[in-house]
Amino acid sequence: MESPGEIVVFVAMAPALLAFDRSPGFVSALAAGLVFAELFAFSVFSWFAVAMATYASLPVWTGYAALFVLAPILEPQLVVASLARRALVSRGARPLRVAVSSALLYVGVEWLAPKLFGDSLGLALHPSPLLRQGADIAGVAGLTIVVWLVNEALAVSLRRVLARRGTSAGRSMQLSDRRSGSLRWKSAGEVAPPLAAAGLLVALLAGYGFLRLASLREAGEGAPRIRVALVQGDLSRYGQLAASFGTYEATRGILDVYFTLTADLLASEPVDLVVWPETVYPTTFGSPKSEAGAEFDRELARFVSASGVPLIFGAYDGELGREYNAAFVLEPEGSSRAAFDVYRKAALFPMTERVPRWLDRPGVRRVLPWLGSWSPGTGAATFAVDLRDGRRIEVAPLVCYDAVDPDLARRAVRDGAELFLTLSNDSWFAEGGGPQLHLVVSAFRSIETRRPQARATNTGISAGISATGEIAPVVPVHAREARVASLALASGETPYVRFGHRLGPLALAMGLLVLLGSLRGFPRAARRGASGLPGRGIRRPPTRCASRQRLVESAEEEIR
Repeated sequence: MESPGEIVVFVAMAPALLAFDRSPGFVSALAAGLVFAELFAFSVFSWFAVAMATYASLPVWTGYAALFVLAPILEPQLVVASLARRALVSRGARPLRVAVSSALLYVGVEWLAPKLFGDSLGLALHPSPLLRQGADIAGVAGLTIVVWLVNEALAVSLRRVLARRGTSAGRSMQLSDRRSGSLRWKSAGEVAPPLAAAGLLVALLAGYGFLRLASLREAGEGAPRIRVALVQGDLSRYGQLAASFGTYEATRGILDVYFTLTADLLASEPVDLVVWPETVYPTTFGSPKSEAGAEFDRELARFVSASGVPLIFGAYDGELGREYNAAFVLEPEGSSRAAFDVYRKAALFPMTERVPRWLDRPGVRRVLPWLGSWSPGTGAATFAVDLRDGRRIEVAPLVCYDAVDPDLARRAVRDGAELFLTLSNDSWFAEGGGPQLHLVVSAFRSIETRRPQARATNTGISAGISATGEIAPVVPVHAREARVASLALASGETPYVRFGHRLGPLALAMGLLVLLGSLRGFPRAARRGASGLPGRGIRRPPTRCASRQRLVESAEEEIR
């Protein structure tokens, strides 16, 4: 899980910031934002292009073409940041004002137009145990602001270095060694403050992480633990299985794999809960569509009753002609029946799971037969589960895309959740970094709320996630395996659970205020005279220092 991402992300955006500031006009600023949106999308989401083409059974090039079109929609914050910076720089705004306004607008736009995969710059800090802990204050968006400001500081330093070189280059032959050293000292004095500010930001974030980890480890030493079995059968494409072998045989084969993996694990070590993936039971549960379906329901109930261990699994739920992607919490009760609760997935993936009403037409479905038809659930839910040892805990199911929405996890904790049970189907990612991204996004739900998480997927990655964001054990992609995650339960509310969800709208409002204030204020400032007072100023002959300052300003303008 370790990578240099937490280091690279602190410098990766600096070239983009320099390019944004050099845009001579708003058209070029718009073009720069679009270009970097495309670069970002293709560097991070190339796997999505393959996934789209594979899912729709189309050539791979169509997936890349779709990604090219979607890039500005996936990353609109880059376009907004470029335009805002052009407006501020053209009015002569100070670097601090430009940096703060850009950072606030960046995360504000991410909140206003939620990211399809929950991606944000702050996610890259997950490999660092120290730096990621700050998410319990303001979520991933708070980490993104820190990352952006560090990149801003680096960009300012680079800009000043380039400006100093541009100023002295034309006069290098006329400078004595003493004056050259003086200029180098002055250049260092210009570069040092922004770099020091960047270092201070990172140090503060790391210092908070150090203290937070120490307190969490101390609290976790005496905390109750729960052992959760994560079962990954490495089975996918249920529709193809049904088409090849028939619905009954496909369901029979899937259940046999999961029964065997679970029974073998339960026979080898103690387990408190068992978690199966999303839609692992590829039909409705509790409201069978046939006698064969009713027998499968009874078989599941007998298995849970015989094991004495509660089972959480994915299936379909139907009501009043609507069908839902759901998670069922099944507890032992009798030999042929079991008590169960059901949670209906609230966050449905666009198009493949849910289609907007204005687009849901028979003609559209004939052209795009893979469009989804599920209905969304009502939101976060928690369920009390009785364990074999007499304990009773509150669990909150999250089904696949639910884990991308931080507000669902936050509301579940406000309702008393002690443990997240995440059921996912990541097989449609096809290849690449999709499963890894989904895992990291899910991990931040645990960091933000300080609740552990048991995550089971059909083809990987399945894992246990601690309240500090540590991921272990891990069942990798395309492994057929069952593993036990021992997780320490936690309680209490983090600052994020109480207030952090307000950062997005607050950042957007503050960013716009700073931007509008700058745009309204600088024209008046530009009309001030040289005396610094409104009206005509007193013209003075240029001095040597003034001439040098003009050369510096001229070089800076060329770089911009």
